[in-house]
Order: sequence, then structure tokens, then C-alpha cells
Amino acid sequence: MFGTLTTAAPTFESVGALSTIPLQFFSGDFLTLAIAFFVLAIVAALLGARGVAGLSMEIAKWLVLIFLVLAVVSLVL
Repeated sequence: MFGTLTTAAPTFESVGALSTIPLQFFSGDFLTLAIAFFVLAIVAALLGARGVAGLSMEIAKWLVLIFLVLAVVSLVL
């Protein structure tokens, strides 16, 4: 009625594949946000808004650093 119940232990390959999914998921988002903040900083600098441009570049810099750290960790693991 409810189907068969199997109690197979997870294999090494399936556990390894599951552990890398979150790192791959987040790395693309950080890079996309970093590019968006970089473009915002360039536009703000052209319009003369130095405060917004500086803050946007700082945010973009931190997002790129987070992306690089996550990319290296996901490649090593």
C-alpha cells in the first residue's frame, strides 16, 4: 500500500555531492551582486556622488573576496 521501505546506507559519492551544493549555490550570487555594486559605483562616480561610489566599491570588494574564498573552498573540498 505504501511501497517498499529500503534502508540502504548513503554512499560516499552521494554524501560528497550533497556537501558541495551550498557552496556552488552561493558563489554565483556573490559574484552577481559584486558586479551590480561595481556598476553602481561607476555610475555614481560619473554623476559625482563620491560617498555612494566609495561605499559601493567597498561592498563590491567584500563580495568579490567572499566569492573567491567560497570558490577556493569548493574546489578544495
